[in-house]
Amino acid sequence: MSQSIYVGNLPYSAQENELKEIFEEHGTVESVKIIRDRETGRSRGFGFAEMPNREEAEKAISALDGKEFGGRNLKVSFSKPRNY
Repeated sequence: MSQSIYVGNLPYSAQENELKEIFEEHGTVESVKIIRDRETGRSRGFGFAEMPNREEAEKAISALDGKEFGGRNLKVSFSKPRNY
């Protein structure tokens, strides 16, 4: 089952391909999505990465949480399920 990883405190200039590259250093990445404002299209400063392997996801989280990226320190953790 895919592991959904929350990535917060992204610089507003961050691109999905850049985010995918830093996660790929730690394993296989299925997808990356930066959340954007519906009206302006500007990044909201957070996104998600999907990794198929839990062990690789845990390695990526421990390696990237607090890491400097684009002048900001990333906040990286497993995503929490959304309750509607």
